[in-house]
Amino acid sequence: MRLMKDDAWAALREHFTDPVRDVLWGHIYLTPALAALTKSAPFMRLTRILQLGPAFGVYPGATHTRASHSLGVYHLSRRLLLHLAERGADAWISARGVRSFLCASLLHDLGHFPYTHSLKELPLRSHEELTGAAIMEEPLKSLVADTGADPWLTAAIVDPQLAGGDRELGFYRKLLSGVLDPDKLDYLTRDARYCGVPYGVQDVDFILSRFQPCPERGVDIDSRGIPCIESLLFSKYLMYRTVYWHRSVRAATAMIKKALLGGLRDRIFSREALYGLDDPGLFSLFAESAHPLFGLVRQVRAGRLYSAAVEFPFDSAIHSPLLDIENRYLREEALARRISRALGRQIPPEELIIDIPEPVSFETELFVTDESCYFEDSSGLFKAQTVKDFERQLRVGRIFVNPAHEDTVKTAVGELGAPGGGVAALSALSPQ
Repeated sequence: MRLMKDDAWAALREHFTDPVRDVLWGHIYLTPALAALTKSAPFMRLTRILQLGPAFGVYPGATHTRASHSLGVYHLSRRLLLHLAERGADAWISARGVRSFLCASLLHDLGHFPYTHSLKELPLRSHEELTGAAIMEEPLKSLVADTGADPWLTAAIVDPQLAGGDRELGFYRKLLSGVLDPDKLDYLTRDARYCGVPYGVQDVDFILSRFQPCPERGVDIDSRGIPCIESLLFSKYLMYRTVYWHRSVRAATAMIKKALLGGLRDRIFSREALYGLDDPGLFSLFAESAHPLFGLVRQVRAGRLYSAAVEFPFDSAIHSPLLDIENRYLREEALARRISRALGRQIPPEELIIDIPEPVSFETELFVTDESCYFEDSSGLFKAQTVKDFERQLRVGRIFVNPAHEDTVKTAVGELGAPGGGVAALSALSPQ
């Protein structure tokens, strides 16, 4: 047992000789083998994917990349594991597991799609699954092994679909994806810094000081850490409201998404062609065809975004059929035809987009040790209903249109449908 502990400590402390200078965290130290991972082609692709996609159109400083975020997650993961090892986690972690967790933290976004979440709703493999597959292929498989990590364990920490493993795998999964995980702590703080807004900044030093290791739950906190969870929840809410789901960001993303779905439906390109793209590669894909929907992409790149003609709170009882993107695509066409017939003014289908935000989660499943309960039942202010209110407030549906049709669509949607108005009628529109 002592040898295992010593080996795990060595994996966390020895040979971290290669510094990378980061705007947020200062010097981030890697071993030579970990540094080699950051020079691989799959990781270098992340240097060509903006972390926030079209958000730079609203916040010009938001030009940071998935690569810088990945380095930040790795850095916080190492700090987290050092702290937990000092608190007793060294009793069940191994050197192989430590190195696998550090590699997983560094590589966790390898399969991420370009242009933020434009591809998220499309019928594609998840980015976690793509990451796991990339880790198990060359050159990464050998490069991960060179660090002393287990490639399969590294992939399994990122991709929950990979079955098997032991208690140590479950522990690392909880650390990388939880309530106060390194991913959220970095992206909220980093995105706030580059956007120039104060909302996302987290007190990382204090958060780490409140963590206690638990082999089954990953980490617990004591009641002094409750404000940390409250801060993160409110920060996430504000960042979604002001940055991630800003109206202009939603417009740009919806336009790209509609072009992508059209390309898939009309077999201009295959699903497989979308895997492994970076931002420039995505836009090059659209340049290869004169498909009518691909003009949306050129407009986004030129900063000519569609206007929000109509906004409405998402109501699952009314708008659930619109959550399926292919169904929504058909209903957009039906709505454009219906408006054209009703008002005698032609609205081309590609110039109207119904945007429905996907579900957003606010994780709260963190155990408060000295109150013997989970966060939602603790002495904190945020209860289950508060979290539901956050989600409800954020989910605003919109009808985006070419600005030339804005007044027409506003008038038509107000007149269409039965009780509940045109917005309520959207879910009932026949795609035929």
